[in-house]
Parts: sequence; structure tokens; C-alpha cells
Amino acid sequence: MLSSKRTTLSLLIASTFATAAGAQQADNTLAVKPSQMVQGGAGLIQTPTSRMRPEGELSLSYTDNDQYRFWTVSLQLFPWMEATARYTDVRTRLYSNVESFSGDQTLKDKGLDVKFRLLEESFYLPEVSVGFRDIGGTGFFESEHISASKAWGPFDFHLGMGWGYLGTANSFTNPFCELRDSFCNRPGGFSGNGGKVDYDQFFKGPAAMFGGVEYQTPWQPLTLKVEYEGNNYTQDRAGRLQQDSRWNAAAVYRWNNFDFTLNYQRGNTIGFGVTYNFNMNTFEQIKIDESPRSIVRSQPPASATDIDRVALSRGLRSEAGLVLHDVRIEEDKITVYGQQTAYRDLVEATERAGRVLADELPQEVTQYRVVETNGGLPMTTTQIDASAFKSAARYEGVKSEITDTYTRISPSSEDLAHYEPDGVTGFGYSADFFYTQSFGGPEDFYLYQGGLILSGSYTLDENYGVFGSLRTTLFDNYDKFNYTIDKAESTLPRVRTYIREYISGSDVALDTLYGRWIDKVDDNWYAQAYGGYLETMFAGVGAEALYRPVDSNFAFGVDINYVQQRSFENDWDLFDYNAVTGFATAYWRPEFLPETRISVSAGQFLAKDKGVNIDFAKRFDSGIVVGAYAAFTDASSEDYGEGSFTKGFYISVPLDLFIIQPAKGSGRFPWVPISRDGGQMLNRPSQLINITAPRSPFME
Repeated sequence: MLSSKRTTLSLLIASTFATAAGAQQADNTLAVKPSQMVQGGAGLIQTPTSRMRPEGELSLSYTDNDQYRFWTVSLQLFPWMEATARYTDVRTRLYSNVESFSGDQTLKDKGLDVKFRLLEESFYLPEVSVGFRDIGGTGFFESEHISASKAWGPFDFHLGMGWGYLGTANSFTNPFCELRDSFCNRPGGFSGNGGKVDYDQFFKGPAAMFGGVEYQTPWQPLTLKVEYEGNNYTQDRAGRLQQDSRWNAAAVYRWNNFDFTLNYQRGNTIGFGVTYNFNMNTFEQIKIDESPRSIVRSQPPASATDIDRVALSRGLRSEAGLVLHDVRIEEDKITVYGQQTAYRDLVEATERAGRVLADELPQEVTQYRVVETNGGLPMTTTQIDASAFKSAARYEGVKSEITDTYTRISPSSEDLAHYEPDGVTGFGYSADFFYTQSFGGPEDFYLYQGGLILSGSYTLDENYGVFGSLRTTLFDNYDKFNYTIDKAESTLPRVRTYIREYISGSDVALDTLYGRWIDKVDDNWYAQAYGGYLETMFAGVGAEALYRPVDSNFAFGVDINYVQQRSFENDWDLFDYNAVTGFATAYWRPEFLPETRISVSAGQFLAKDKGVNIDFAKRFDSGIVVGAYAAFTDASSEDYGEGSFTKGFYISVPLDLFIIQPAKGSGRFPWVPISRDGGQMLNRPSQLINITAPRSPFME
């Protein structure tokens, strides 16, 4: 009888767990939400798991123990890819032995991890991922790993194999060694001057198994973790660390968007951490905005002569964000020319404009044409079928959609011939905030500079103008920035490494001052020419042409520039160094990678080195864009110096995520791990890919 009860209870428990597991797969959720491990990225304590978080999830973490402090940023770039950037503070080592260079600052190191999902979890099969830790650095924690995870009710089980740092316990025979002898030993050190990906070390040398389990307690904020790791800490950068046990344990407490972690490592060390979680994909700002105009009880004017042009202009500006430059009224159609200043979403902008036009125009107008301009220059024409639009806007059809009532095309020759804009001539001004930062420098871990860029312009018409900007520093700690490389041996000209001299001068400096001509020269072709003080470090002249069809996934441009280095001693003088720099650039938005843009530029850089610059950008639903770039040139690692080649990251954040009114525009925040002279591009103040953005919006 007792045996029967136990059997029944076991079946009941098994059924409950199976039902829970099945439910998790049905709605694609987990009872145990992935959290950050000590070194960043979804994992247990010291070991990664195969888990991926929701797309766009960003985690900012700080963890601490006796030997290390970690600052990490982990981003779920795609549902199947996680990327983690990390700064490590080694408390047991100095940055250098030269006190005048780094004082008593402890050793800092940068690292980058990536993880890819190979198999998504199903009812029977686990989730499987492969990851690469500390690639492209000096190899502090360089390792590779393959892991599998399977959820079962409130538990999440993990098992993996690690090489490199994660495999130093050497508790398992490297399976690749059985296939080829070259995998039996792992090469040491790193190539070049750091910063390169050492592919020749992948999956080589000793290997070890690791794994663990996470448990979601009945008290929802609390998750418990236990792991068995594959590192024996005999080859740590902090020195050989005592390990009394390969078992580690941790507790994670969740409060709003924060995770607080307490852990016990190696059988002798207590650590703690805090993580802030933020989703770039779903983030939005509450807006105080009028609803789109209703046309259910619309009473349009009887004829074209009765149109109230003032009301039309006011309505388009206040309700659709369209600032008019010109209006052309014909018998059965109207063409309005204007710049969109408020709505980033094309469908919303078009619907709002269409509703105003439908309410302010007579029934005899059967076609609305909205020519969107940028800087006074026509970019796109949106043709709206008035009858179909009104039907959809009044919800008269079951399947009527606003998007089915209009098409976007390039402005026709007729649109351009009759364009006589108002409001594009005269003075203009703006103020923008700037913020630059540097992590992990020898003088101080964090250097920063912030202030205002005050811009002004005078435009003669939509084609000609003069533009300038002043950079005003309001706060910084660059007085600590005293490192120069004047005596460093290099065959490359000093095109960027005078940065200290440029930023430590006057608090108010001339940033740019240049003249520009720009025009649409043919169908889908735009061109510009410019000259003057083009950026902080260079002056010169240049020209650019760009081919960009409307709503195309492809664009192509060519630019050529002759530049001379500006003096850092005053705003007007020039040094002797000059160069010709320019690129042929292809811009591609691949369909198999949603909301991404890949830009490949081939040509000559400022230091006269030749090569390519590759830029990868990912846009989330909120409008936030994150990107990374790298330049590969004929300059050797020795010529380039520390870092081996130019690379960097950036984030572009829409302005309207910070304000309660709709607005266009965005701010860009760069992060360059190490800036040297090779692979450096001219920071052109006027770029056609940005000016022509309305033709195929991406970063707007």
C-alpha cells in the first residue's frame, strides 16, 4: 500500500514537472530567468550557460571579490547572440612599475565575449550554445565553451565543456585532440600588440567539464545557484589563487530592474555584485501628444479656392510634425513640401499628415503628394490615394490598412521643377550636448569630458550654406591625462595621438567652420562639395556622391578629401602634414539580419594607410542603435601599437526617449578602447548617408 502511494506521488510529481516544462516551451518563458555571472553574460557564478535573454536586453554589472573587480556590459544583440564587454581591475597587480606613468593604479584589462545559440530548447532537447570569452584582447580569461541547458519546473540544469581559462582543471580529455594532434596543446600569449582574435588557439589544450543548477524559490525575488567549475586558478593573472573547492554557490535577489548577488567561491572567498537590467527593444517614453485628427465628421471646403492655407500649414506642423516650405495646388491633386521634425515612425507621420490633408482639402482632390525635405532638399515623395486613405482612416473596410493607401517614390522631375521653397534661407542655430569618455587609462580608470556644441549656419538657399560650431567644455577630469607618445617609434604620422594636446587646450574652441554645396543631381543620386575647418584636427576640401534609392536595402557612395592638420596651439593655424583620404562605401541592410546595417568602406585613411573599415549597426524597436566598427589596413601591428588595429563601439539614442513630446534627432555616444594613428577616418561634418536619411530611415 505504501509502495503504491509512493508510486502515485512520484507520478504526480513527474506529471507536474512535465506539465511545467511543457508550459515553458509553449509560451517560451523560463521559471528561472537568466542572470549575470561574475564576469558578465548569462551564467551561473564563474561558468557560462547556454541561456539567451530577450532580444535587446542590456545588463550593466559590477562584481567584486578579494582579487578582482569587474565592470561589464552585456547585450542580447539578437535572440541567438549575446555580446559582453568587460573591464577587469586586478587588485594584486599594478598598472605598471613606472610611478610617474600610472602611480599606484592597479592593473586594468579589457575583454570581449560572444555567445551563439546553436539549438533552441524543445520539450525533449536542451538549449545548446557555443561561446568565446576574452577574444580580441590580451587573453586574461581567454577560453571557449560549449554548454547545454534544460529547464525542469523551477530548476534549470546546465552542463558544459570549457577550454583555456575554463578548462585549466584538465579533468576531461579534449575531444578535438583525438582528431588532430595540434589540438592537444594550447599556444600561449597573444599575437601582435593585443586586440587581435587568436583563432589558432580555439578549442586547443586542456579541457574540463563544468555545470550546475539554478533554482527559482517559491519566494519570487530569490534565485539560488550552485555550480561545479572547470578552472583550478593556477594560471590566473592575479597570481596562483588558493582553491579549496571547485563548488561555488550564490543567491540572486531581484528588485525592480536590479539583481543583487552574494556568492561563495573556491571554498574560501566571498563576493558580491549588482546588475541593472534594461531592455533596448521594448523601452518607450510616455508621450503627451494629440491623437491623430478624426475625419469621421469632416467638413472639407467646397473647392480649391476655399482652402485655408494658414489652417493647413498650422495643422500639418502641430499635428503631423511637417514644417511646410512650399505648397502646389492643382485641380485634382495637391503637393506639399516640408521637413518632418517630430515623428520617427513613417506610418504614423504619413497617417497624421494624410488626416490633416483629408480634413482641409476639398473632395475634388483625389491625390495627396507629400514631398519630404531635409535641409530644404527634396528627398522622397509619398503619393496618397485620397479616397482609399479616407476609407481606411474612417475604418470603413474590415481589412483596410493605411499602409495600402500610399506609395513612396523618388521626387519626380515635376516635383523638383515646381519647388520654390520658403523658410530655407537665413540664419539658424542649435545647441547640442557632447560627452566623451575613456576607460582603463594609465592615469585614471575613467576620464571624461562634457559640454555643449553651439552650432550656427547661414543658408543662401537649399543648395548653398555656411556652417560652424564651437565646442565649450563644461566639466572634465582630463587634467589627469598626461601621457604622450612623442618618443614612441612608429612609421605612421601623428594624425590622432595628439588628442591630449587638442582636448587640454582652451575650454572654448572652434570645432568646425565650412561652406557646402549640395544637390540632387540625378534620379537616386545626390552630391555635395565642402571646404573649411572640417573637424577638430583637420581642415580641407572634399566632395561626395551617393546613390540611394527610396526604401532600398542598398546604397553606395564615394568621397574624396584633401586635408591638412590643424594646429592645437590655436584655432586657425595649420601644421605641415597633409593627406588625401577617401573611400568607396557600400551600405547594406541584409534581410536575414532584421534591423541591421553593414557598411564597408575601402580606401585611404588619414595616416595614408590603405584598407577597409567595417561598421555593423543594429537598431532596436525603441530606435536605439548599437554599433561596432573595425579598420584593417596595410599598417602592421607594430606600426599601429597597442591594440593592433582600430576598433570601437557606439550607441545612438533617439532624443524622444528623454522627452514627453514627439521629436526627431539622436545623440551618439562612442567608446574607443584604444585610439592610435592607423585606420583613422576623417570625421566629415556633412555626410550624405545622414542627410538623405528620409529616403530609407535607419538611425532616425
